[in-house]
Amino acid sequence: MHINSIVKKRPFIVSGPCSAESLIQIKKIADQTHNYIDVFRAGIWKPRTSPDSFEGAGKEGLKWLNEVQAKFNIKVSTEVGTAKHVEDCLEAKIDILWIGARTTVNPFYVQEIAEALKGVDIPVFVKNPVHPEISLWIGAFERLYKSGLDNLTAVHRGFYSYGSSAYRNDPKWEIPIELKSKFNNLPIICDASHIAGKHNLILEISQIAMDLDMNGLMLEVHSDPKSALSDSEQQITPIEFKNILKNLIFRDGDLKSNKVKSKLAEIRKKIDKLDEKIVLTLKERESLVKEIANFKLEHGITIFQLERWFEILRNRKSQAVEINLDKKIISDIFEQIHKFSIATQTRIMK
Repeated sequence: MHINSIVKKRPFIVSGPCSAESLIQIKKIADQTHNYIDVFRAGIWKPRTSPDSFEGAGKEGLKWLNEVQAKFNIKVSTEVGTAKHVEDCLEAKIDILWIGARTTVNPFYVQEIAEALKGVDIPVFVKNPVHPEISLWIGAFERLYKSGLDNLTAVHRGFYSYGSSAYRNDPKWEIPIELKSKFNNLPIICDASHIAGKHNLILEISQIAMDLDMNGLMLEVHSDPKSALSDSEQQITPIEFKNILKNLIFRDGDLKSNKVKSKLAEIRKKIDKLDEKIVLTLKERESLVKEIANFKLEHGITIFQLERWFEILRNRKSQAVEINLDKKIISDIFEQIHKFSIATQTRIMK
């Protein structure tokens, strides 16, 4: 895909309230932030889990966004989930549309939006699907691109997690990195608010996003977060917003110094040697897995034994704690190793 995104500078900043609650509210927020941002955002149709939750101001909110456009001479953006939303936004001359996580997950919805946008030159931001399926994210871009849209930008907002996490949504940074490796001209901005879930974690997430060379940030800003009608815990005040931007560190991704290049090459060489040992060790482990599979086959033993799996996890995590290594890293690695161990045994014993 040849992408011609609106995101040309770094950091590209998109901010505004989770929901447009009133004209007074969004004008107050825009008044305090417009000099620091590239796009003002506000949801007017909110895909809520419960019908009793605030589901947005609806079409009336488009008029409010138009007033922000005119008063502050700034681009405005909102979320669309249906073809009718698209039609209303185009009629109101909204500058940028975004497709939310709950829409990206459904190819039918994305296709409907893509067809409604056919022949229209408008920037579209696409958030990752709720669950970590990169193929759905890629598919959304492909559907839009086939409809003639090339002004596209990815928004990384994290993924739903069944386990405990410090964040509302698991960042799974490896997924946007993989997306970037597949489409290196596709800009990615980080929705740090939805990943964090709490206002005091937003700077941390934003800094990681910048350190991973993402192109910008989407931050939810509210003049009075405690009274917000949606996602109050993850919204920040305009003052907090400015402080986050002020405290972000932007590191240089270019290796200009020969001394720096040489030192990095030296350290990377050591890592390469360790990785080679890991690969050889995994090969040796695979041989033992095959041996145990044949033994189980001979003696009529089942492939998977729950107690043994719990023992592996318990012992490896304990070892990690002893040497001050993140036990989640160990857990994730051994889950993958065990997955392929089961697959190997299955092939032998079927």
